[in-house]
Amino acid sequence: MAEKYQKRNRKEAAPNYGDRVPPHNLDAERGLIASVLIDGGETMQRCQSEKVGKEYFFDPKHQDIFAAAEKLSKENSGIDEITVTDRLRREGLLESAGGATYINEITGLVASTAHAPHWLQIVREKHFLRCLISTAVTTVEKAHAHSDDIQRLLEDVEQAFFKISEDRVSDSAVKIDKPIDEAMEMVQRIIRDGRSVQGIPSGFIELDQLTFGFQGGQMVIVAARPGMGKTSIALNFIEAALFPKPNSNKVPANVLLFSLEMPARELALRLLCSRARVNMQKLRSAHPDHQTQVDLVTAANEYRGLPLTVDDNGGQTILEIRAKCRRMHAQRKLDLIVIDYIQLINGLDSSLPREQQIAEVSRSIKAMAKEFNVPVIALAQLNRKSEDEGRQPKMSDLRESGSIEQDADIVMIISRPTASQSKAAGEGDAETSDGSGCYHRQLIVAKNRNGPTHDINLQWNPGLTRFDTPARESSRDE
Repeated sequence: MAEKYQKRNRKEAAPNYGDRVPPHNLDAERGLIASVLIDGGETMQRCQSEKVGKEYFFDPKHQDIFAAAEKLSKENSGIDEITVTDRLRREGLLESAGGATYINEITGLVASTAHAPHWLQIVREKHFLRCLISTAVTTVEKAHAHSDDIQRLLEDVEQAFFKISEDRVSDSAVKIDKPIDEAMEMVQRIIRDGRSVQGIPSGFIELDQLTFGFQGGQMVIVAARPGMGKTSIALNFIEAALFPKPNSNKVPANVLLFSLEMPARELALRLLCSRARVNMQKLRSAHPDHQTQVDLVTAANEYRGLPLTVDDNGGQTILEIRAKCRRMHAQRKLDLIVIDYIQLINGLDSSLPREQQIAEVSRSIKAMAKEFNVPVIALAQLNRKSEDEGRQPKMSDLRESGSIEQDADIVMIISRPTASQSKAAGEGDAETSDGSGCYHRQLIVAKNRNGPTHDINLQWNPGLTRFDTPARESSRDE
């Protein structure tokens, strides 16, 4: 079998494994190849981060298939069974790769890509074992036949084994010089711009003072019970990102919104009504007057052409979401990603407890924020515990997973003020409209990894689907 493997390695020099069959695991290779073809690029991205190339595969058929997928990835083309088969056919390698039937066969072996990281590690491990064996055999042969200086032989052997060790270790570590330079650039911007927002603005001055805006690499959680305005405040954040203040020297952010619950047209209507300050509830129940129509047309014209993309496909997995983000980011750099909401994302392995599925989603969202260096705002549901106990909610009330609060950089919770808080502030009942259609809300910044925490008082107008600070009242509510 070793001889057959060496013959199939075409123009490449065959490794020396001696007379024994080298270590390999064809099942893991098939699983990894299938994952590459199934998830649209997520597994390929993981392979590339681990510096896995076609030479990591023992079976030459798998080498050809992986190489074709790798080329498609570099061209930012879609990776699936059809595109890889077509690529192999055009390169004249389809038959040597086992044909379309073999590709279809291995794809059908895998129902879920949840175990792709495990298969990847097995493939890497077997590759490095083969490298060690090949280098060791070559070293023995050189030692028997050496004619050069012993120091030169020892140096060659040392370099050969060091190369294996170097390839095995990820190169994610960087010297401190680069992070120091980046930190000093941030300091200089703060000195130059004063207390202005350095990241993506939230639209709320008090919140921006705590965070300096949403920063690249941050995972931001906005949590609340149903009906408290999670989607509304997320749309407010998006509006602030798309319409920066004229004197801020910022351009509209490139925003990608995943709405797993609400269709895109409903979100568009909310955005228009919020921007135009038109009461959406009255709009649905009565014929709008001339000024209302003008305001809506003006808002629609302001939104047209802005870099906002809405994906309202429900029932997606985090792998599908990351693959779509990667595709968009390759076309034009993303500035902000919003997910509405975490608990609606399907788990990769339905046999696992839901808490473990959400934990995997949470880790992937944080990894996604770091991969694209953009803030990811993810909405989340709270459980009923705070309501049952008559208290303000806290991070431990996040539904289905405690890992969300661990992974997040910022956790904000929307809550009604308690009766004592409303009385101390001279306000009425938190659930009693003040005549303008607004309700008192608190935005509890429960976690802020790079700054202080604080409770921010807001007013929520469900008719306008927007939040405002109490000092700023809506100029029109219908």
